[in-house]
Amino acid sequence: MAASYWDSTQRRNWQYSKDELAQVREKLEENEQNLVQMFPLPQQRHLNIYFNQQLSRLGKRLGVRQQALATAQVYLKRFYCKVEIRRTNPYLVIATALYLACKMEECPQHIRLVVSETRSLWPVDSLTLDISRLGECEFYMISEMHSQLIIHQPYRTLTSLQSEFSLSPDETSLAHNIVNDHYMTDLSLLYPPHIIAFTAILLALVLRPNNPGGAAASMAAATTALAQAQSQSQGQGATRTGNQNASGNADKDRTQEARVGKVQRFAAFLTESTIDIEEMVDCTQELISFYGCQEEYNDKTTREQINRFVKARGLDKP
Repeated sequence: MAASYWDSTQRRNWQYSKDELAQVREKLEENEQNLVQMFPLPQQRHLNIYFNQQLSRLGKRLGVRQQALATAQVYLKRFYCKVEIRRTNPYLVIATALYLACKMEECPQHIRLVVSETRSLWPVDSLTLDISRLGECEFYMISEMHSQLIIHQPYRTLTSLQSEFSLSPDETSLAHNIVNDHYMTDLSLLYPPHIIAFTAILLALVLRPNNPGGAAASMAAATTALAQAQSQSQGQGATRTGNQNASGNADKDRTQEARVGKVQRFAAFLTESTIDIEEMVDCTQELISFYGCQEEYNDKTTREQINRFVKARGLDKP
């Protein structure tokens, strides 16, 4: 096992550039052109959302902790970088990824229980799922991932930085939620886990439920903070933005000032560090874009398109 991300197979073999990842997926589709034409699927983000929801539902039934759920989501992404989705029964793959992730995260689930809960959750789509099929799929998944199963997650970095940036409980909770959300994007295949953690902290500091301007204003605030770090400025721009957005209420003023102070300290930290600011900018843009895309997600349409190729190709049968 690689104790450090920098020495890990995750960094050496499973971190792509955007162009590389696009080429990998295009090649898979080119090799299965007939299937791609016969069974169109939703955009990748919507597939990721659907898989995340199904994985979470199964994980809740089994009482699986978040770390194992996160690892399972990375396994799904890696597996589908090697195998075209239309060649598989995604429900079997989801169950297998979670079963394998629980083993690797030292919270194993009995295979009989996983099979039972899977068949109960998806009674039609996993009708023929049994222990032998799950076992076969497990070996198939391990083989496609070349037995490289250690996943370095952003959670450790996030936990270690809570006190460094004086994050409030609400900010810490929001940062954790953002890390959870990033598994519904491709970011885990594109950037190191510490970049994800720093981006989550930044967004937790600037994302506010009642922020005027919504995502656009949050993106502007995040970009301002990153620009400060890039230019080694101490954040005069962020201070002006904070003052403009302040409401007139004294309590809100103090809260806003404290938040701006945290953003400035965060920017100063980035200035003195070797963190890749460009990667953080890309992560921020991807997450903000994802939240916009999430609002357009249609669960019924996505489920029907997936179930269509599963049933048409007999992937729900022995």
